[in-house]
Amino acid sequence: MSDELIMSHPRRYPLIFNPRARSQKGYRARQFLMEHANRFALYATNTGQEAVDLAKKFAADGEPVVIAAGGDGTLNAVVSGLAGSHTALGVMPAGTMNVFARELGIPANSLPKAFEVIEQGLIREVDLFSANGAPFVQMAGVGFDAMVIEETKWESKKMLGPLAYLLSAVKVLGETPPKIEVITAEGRRETGVAMLCGNGSLYGGQFKLFHKANNLDSKLDVIVFKEAGYRLVLDSLHGIALGGIDLAASTSYFQSECITVKSDREVPVEIDGELLGRFDEITFCETSSRLRVIAPENPCGTPFVDAVKSLLQWPPKKVEPSAIPAN
Repeated sequence: MSDELIMSHPRRYPLIFNPRARSQKGYRARQFLMEHANRFALYATNTGQEAVDLAKKFAADGEPVVIAAGGDGTLNAVVSGLAGSHTALGVMPAGTMNVFARELGIPANSLPKAFEVIEQGLIREVDLFSANGAPFVQMAGVGFDAMVIEETKWESKKMLGPLAYLLSAVKVLGETPPKIEVITAEGRRETGVAMLCGNGSLYGGQFKLFHKANNLDSKLDVIVFKEAGYRLVLDSLHGIALGGIDLAASTSYFQSECITVKSDREVPVEIDGELLGRFDEITFCETSSRLRVIAPENPCGTPFVDAVKSLLQWPPKKVEPSAIPAN
């Protein structure tokens, strides 16, 4: 075989995926990977920690790109392994929500198009935060939403999809909430029953909850919920509908470089949609390095988001007669 022929072969990307993902999206992802196996060096993982260790090894070996194929849990594990390295992250969205992919404009419902983005190779650097040292790239929560994630079992997600979270939320609403205090690096103190913080603007898929968020500004957007029960849910829906939650009466919305959350008891904490554990005190701060990730240059809105925007702008603006060109 000649050197010219060897050089003409495209490179193979190390790709980390969870073979146990049994959703329809997971099946389609495995099918796509098998059909393009000549482009990937496939590494199936048994646990999240195995994905972390693999990503860390690839970074130490100097791999320029490592691909995470799966949902936000697989993505978070690979991000944890790449944290602090020069290796770029490639994203092949195959989960239920794919929030980080949507944030960066990576096609969340088309693996061929997502792979085209990786092939184009445009690298962006985004802020990378951590919760008690565990890296996260999109968002984190203390209290209610983490309790919902803790309550939602894998079997329910398989059968019901996103509806499983709604059913868990109804159950969690009936429980006594924790009392938390959020203390910022700037000296601000807020009390409440739950907290969300966003490095990006999106929460739960395509909903822009943190409307001031910018994953390049080294700040977290923080929402502290003052009241529990249905008031918390109504304020969240209100914020989603209006593209931001800082107008809700029973919430506080602010930005901070670093926050510490203290609770009157151990409470669930989630990062990037995955349960981290239970804590009575947890600190969210920026890590010492940014995450390099391959993303499109000009991300486009999804049809769903465009439709919502159209509805929120209804009725359409009237066109002045002077603006209509003459025949």
